[in-house]
Amino acid sequence: MLSLAAAVTTAAHPINWLDLGLTRGIDLGVFTLRWYSLAYLAGIVLGYVHLSRMIRAPGAPMAQRHADDLFFYCTLGIILGGRIGYATFYMPELWTHPLELFKLWEGGMSFHGGLIGTVVAIAWVSWRNQLSFLRVCDYIAACVPFGLLFGRLANFVNGELWGRVAGPDVPWAMVFPDGGPLPRHPSQLYEAGLEGLVLMLVMLLLFWKTRARWRPGLLVGAFASGYALARFTVEFFREPDRQLEWLQVQTGFSMGQWLTVPLLAVGLFFVIRALLRPPLGSGTPAAA
Repeated sequence: MLSLAAAVTTAAHPINWLDLGLTRGIDLGVFTLRWYSLAYLAGIVLGYVHLSRMIRAPGAPMAQRHADDLFFYCTLGIILGGRIGYATFYMPELWTHPLELFKLWEGGMSFHGGLIGTVVAIAWVSWRNQLSFLRVCDYIAACVPFGLLFGRLANFVNGELWGRVAGPDVPWAMVFPDGGPLPRHPSQLYEAGLEGLVLMLVMLLLFWKTRARWRPGLLVGAFASGYALARFTVEFFREPDRQLEWLQVQTGFSMGQWLTVPLLAVGLFFVIRALLRPPLGSGTPAAA
């Protein structure tokens, strides 16, 4: 990041991503350990550590053994759901070459697919252990931004998912290796900031500094609506997937923006529902 700041302040020409000296992984001789993989691992582990701390606070809907189960099943849900979602929403041709689905090291993961996979994992653990599904979702929602932050930073380090061509009034615009000769918005950093850092701070403040966790569905709603607004905004600066440019041309919105619409609706529903109901401890059942 220091090299990026120096390039912004001293370069007379657009920043070239290659000049930042970034690598796509650690060369271990036998194979290269990708930053993309490490980002997913860091986000999941940090989320698990934070979840373990959260459940030690009063009012937790689960025990540590449930958090351990969630760590395993949510990891599967993120990987399988993310990859299946990418093939379904962004690159349907992968279904004609099923073996390509397993090449995770080549990138290609969908947040919305990973979200669906995570919800399925939470539903399974909640049903098997007779836990409140909605309250467990609240606790997991407060941990998701960790993964989003690391994931988007990995996108930037990989030089992928760059933004649209930027104007001369954007001094931090960059020329990416596969993005042509024109400088583009580093939209990966915009996403890391909004979807990751800002949303993380909001969720942490809601959980630790308010009584949001006592209102079932409020944290889920805050995360879903917050992510939807952040993603919808950043998509205006992000280059649409080449195979889906027709959707942008015909509707004015990208696939990422269309996928945020139902997420925003669900988020607002749970926020309103949670605020209209009395909090736990005031006569409502614990499994509300």
